[in-house]
Amino acid sequence: MPRMTMIEAIRSAMDVSMGRDDRVVVFGEDVGYFGGVFRCTQGLQQKYGRTRCFDAPISESGIVGAAIGMAAYGLKPCVEIQFADYMYPAYDQLTQEAARMRYRSNHQFTCPMVVRMPTGGGIFGGQTHSQSPEALFTHVCGLKVVVPSTPYDAKGLLIASIEDPDPVIFLEPKRLYNGPFDGHHDKPVTPWAGHPAAEVPDGHFVVPLGEAVTAREGQAVSIITYGTMVHVAIAAAEETGIDAEVIDLRTLLPLDLEAIIRSVKKTGRCMVLHEATLTSGFGAELAALVQDHCFYTLEAPVMRVAGWDTPYPHAQEWDYFPGPARVGQALKDMMEV
Repeated sequence: MPRMTMIEAIRSAMDVSMGRDDRVVVFGEDVGYFGGVFRCTQGLQQKYGRTRCFDAPISESGIVGAAIGMAAYGLKPCVEIQFADYMYPAYDQLTQEAARMRYRSNHQFTCPMVVRMPTGGGIFGGQTHSQSPEALFTHVCGLKVVVPSTPYDAKGLLIASIEDPDPVIFLEPKRLYNGPFDGHHDKPVTPWAGHPAAEVPDGHFVVPLGEAVTAREGQAVSIITYGTMVHVAIAAAEETGIDAEVIDLRTLLPLDLEAIIRSVKKTGRCMVLHEATLTSGFGAELAALVQDHCFYTLEAPVMRVAGWDTPYPHAQEWDYFPGPARVGQALKDMMEV
């Protein structure tokens, strides 16, 4: 089985989907001839032609608006927003049109489209290239929200998203594109080559939306997380020696609540971890759900570890990024309660 980076896995997912279904089209800023800012679409235009993989004007609202029209007419667009930070001009189209099409048409129309967006920090992108806006989408009824943490999951989840009849927001942690980053920015970059989750089948397969996975088994505390923070959580558990169980949500909507409940009832403690801003982040919803469903088994209050309530800084990026030191200290604090 070949080993892939997350970039290669995402490209393979689009390639497989385009090969299986002529209705799948890929477009966005620089995704055609140039192959995308991170090269995720490299080679697709040469293989499938300019009518199925093409460049779009610098207009996020135009890209998403065109994709909604295509989806309503039976195509299956998979569009790219260069950075998640750039999606705000298209937020009206996503929330008022794409998310509502099935409901407002009484199931006469659906909106089978995927919006891919590189998300998160760790690449010195500063305040307008490092945001994690997943909570803005999980609040919207009618959207599905996916955040992979490995190449295997990225390919399987993206194929499942393209085949889904409803709009999917597919957030790609850009710091994971080339390796399983564990938060130690001062160490050499670890490539995907030696990681078991980099073994990705060449052909078609799906990872079902709405199913979490246990990234690390443990008995002492449950860490509920997704994306880059999965690898940070594993590193923190191993470095502190605390037997933490790490639950990788993979899909935020639909949410695998049963996996969360099962883990927290086993350990009795829960940490919610994400890179996005703390206040009104998706972790607040997760903490409330754990409190609702696991109150009588909790041995300590649910703890949230997240980014600070400030724009993502450039010069102090690693003070903002919830690294293994901050997560590890939070784990120690939880075990003392």
